[in-house]
Amino acid sequence: MQVTFANERNYVGYGANPEIVQWPNQARVALQFVLNYEEGGENSVQHGDEHAETFLSEIYGAEPYAARHISMESLYDYGSRVGVWRLLKEFEERQLPLTVFAIATALAKNPQVTNALISHGHEVCGHGLKWIHYQNVPKAIEQEHLHQALALYQQLTGSRPLGWYTGRDSPNTRQLLLEEGGFCYDSDSYADDLPFWMPYQQDGQHRAHLVVPYTLDNNDMRFYSPYGFSHGDEFFHYLKDSFDCLYAEGAEHPKMMSVGLHCRISGRPGRMSGLQRFLDYVQSKSDVWIAQRIDIARYWAEHYPYQYSN
Repeated sequence: MQVTFANERNYVGYGANPEIVQWPNQARVALQFVLNYEEGGENSVQHGDEHAETFLSEIYGAEPYAARHISMESLYDYGSRVGVWRLLKEFEERQLPLTVFAIATALAKNPQVTNALISHGHEVCGHGLKWIHYQNVPKAIEQEHLHQALALYQQLTGSRPLGWYTGRDSPNTRQLLLEEGGFCYDSDSYADDLPFWMPYQQDGQHRAHLVVPYTLDNNDMRFYSPYGFSHGDEFFHYLKDSFDCLYAEGAEHPKMMSVGLHCRISGRPGRMSGLQRFLDYVQSKSDVWIAQRIDIARYWAEHYPYQYSN
């Protein structure tokens, strides 16, 4: 069942006249928090990879050691041992929903986390079998990893994920998802402030796939950038500025905002205050819809279905 995209890049989008969206309860902003759970799925010679992890840690410019990198491993381990619980507790106490971009092999290594996500009703979104770069991975291997991940999600959580975000994706990722089928959306795009449909053809039929875009700027990963956040106050102010812009625009054209969190980053004590201040701020607003990504995807599919035109 070959998938064919007419033009995978769309430079126009909604243009000067964006979709006039009506979110539930007349919300100005649909706000979504993502917790990335990757610890235990990163590059490691223990996992059969060629080198140790180099990405998204306190060690800026880490080298790809062809042996165990004990310091790197411990930085990732902090996320699964401590950080995840600090963040889950914060959202549980506030009774706020989360979408968790969860690496399948990471979940398998920590059943307590998996059980907590299920018991608290958080959305488990597919985040791949491993937390590795797929840019140069052969398509057949990426497909096999997808199949293994889906089987593992089914085993660990009792169901397959309805959403997907590889993050370190390849040009083949979205095609593999559509050929596999069963997904309501993917988030491997940063191209808009609203969900959008991506047209494609399959077996001669015109279809469309929903993309719920993610963010790399409203994201704690910028604590690990040399030009990013240095402390929680900067994180708070950047999130607040982003929200305030979208909230003001939302009086006429409601939008969506995503916030990306990582257990080993925002889960550190010195960074929590920025997140807590932002949560206090948005919870003081009555016209904000805080939802899981699957809720936004379902709402969009129901109220703004794809309209095919030649």
